[in-house]
Amino acid sequence: MLSRLGTALAVVRERVAARRERLLRAWRVAAVVLAGLAGGWLGLALGGSALTPIGPADVSLSVSPSWRGETVVDVAPLGTLQFDTHTAPLRFEASITEIRLAAAEEMFSDPEAIDRMARGIGAEVRDGVIRLFAQSAAAAVLGAALVGLVLFRDWRRAALSAGTALAAFAGAGGLAAATFNPSAVAEPRYSGLLAGAPQVVGSAEAVVSRFEEYREQLAGLVGNVSRLYEVTSQLPVYEGDESTVRVLHVSDIHLNPAAWNVIASLQEQFQADVIVDSGDLTDRGSAAEDAFADEIAELEVPYVWIRGNHDSMGTQRAVERQPNAVVLDDSVAEVGGIVFYGAGDPRFTPDKTADNPDTEEVRRIGEAQAVGVSDADPPVDVAVLHDPVQADGFDGRVPLVLAGHGHRRWTELPESGTRFFVQGSTGGAGLRGLEGGAADPKPYEASVLYFDAETKRLQAWDDVTLGGLGLTSARIERHIEEDPDRPVAPPEPTAPEPGEPSAPASSPPGREPASPASTP
Repeated sequence: MLSRLGTALAVVRERVAARRERLLRAWRVAAVVLAGLAGGWLGLALGGSALTPIGPADVSLSVSPSWRGETVVDVAPLGTLQFDTHTAPLRFEASITEIRLAAAEEMFSDPEAIDRMARGIGAEVRDGVIRLFAQSAAAAVLGAALVGLVLFRDWRRAALSAGTALAAFAGAGGLAAATFNPSAVAEPRYSGLLAGAPQVVGSAEAVVSRFEEYREQLAGLVGNVSRLYEVTSQLPVYEGDESTVRVLHVSDIHLNPAAWNVIASLQEQFQADVIVDSGDLTDRGSAAEDAFADEIAELEVPYVWIRGNHDSMGTQRAVERQPNAVVLDDSVAEVGGIVFYGAGDPRFTPDKTADNPDTEEVRRIGEAQAVGVSDADPPVDVAVLHDPVQADGFDGRVPLVLAGHGHRRWTELPESGTRFFVQGSTGGAGLRGLEGGAADPKPYEASVLYFDAETKRLQAWDDVTLGGLGLTSARIERHIEEDPDRPVAPPEPTAPEPGEPSAPASSPPGREPASPASTP
């Protein structure tokens, strides 16, 4: 009996010891891996950079771990450009450390210099990236080895930590190479000074015409930055392109006088040919607010406007008095070569005694207006409505619909081929933008739309978000229309199931339907 009990106890002790050994071994392996990753990260932070010449610039390239894979170009002091170039957990950053002015001046004096730089810039970037990866791999391995040696005081385990760092870096680098998207350079996100934005982001006309030519895009970017450094405080003239019509889309100013400064600055910096305002210029549509519309005349470019639900007919007459204003109220006009249709919001919500139509009535009014637009000659290129609900009926009837109302920017492209583009508030939602507290005001939002002058189709757009005072800092995101010449056709009606009543039209996916009681 005692012998069997002793044997059982011995077996238990052996199992406990074996389990303890397995746990200890797993802990040792985990410690080696963690030391490798931590040491590799430390090594990258300290030594993951390389200096390489690209065109007339000396560029510092660096790589670091990041949850979001991206490439960042630092154009100090003007701002930064961000590109979604890959999906690996690595962040690549390029900073202009110096512009060789003699080389830059020589490049700009020779009309063929940009083309020559375009032919060689791919090799320069490739050489710099190869040097960056070699130095970064060495730095990661050395950092992991040192951390492993300090922690374990064992050369073998330090070597295993170094191997872990090398494997992790090689895997992340391989994933970055496999998922690299060179066309992402055409859709940058810019953060920095508004005055430098058009020059740093570059011309959307060139992006559209050379969308797939990656090397030329890089050459243009380096050329833009080099010009900025060469002239220092004097900004270069933004060169327009007669083949492109630039339209500045604003909305929901809501009586904010600062919005006029924002609009004027954007029009000047981006050389907009036309400004389109999708409504809610005022807050209560009162006679005292009519003078606010006088600022439109100072913009000196055509100002296409439709009435919002906060604008009265008195507001509309005040806008009509401006010499450069084009007021659309269930009417069509050609402005800047683009054929616009526009209609005012059928509601006037500040008047609580008025019998304002509800959401479904607004939708039906829009559908009736859209039927007439289908037969317009010449065809309508852009429809402008204040409320996206009123715009629903234009689905499949026009290539582009511009709207506002919700103080939130969004866009969608349903199967019909009509792009719905809804603007945020260019006035930071007016005084009501401060209701959430002055520490968190609504941003000023607007967009620059680029149209092909021949086809009248949208080619690209820059979403502009201004924070703070709105004139010193900006975030700009460029988007490319992948199929600008797509066919546009009304969607097929959905037949109800037998025995079921017909369902009312609903907002397409991604929209937030307006509540009958909502009055943004």
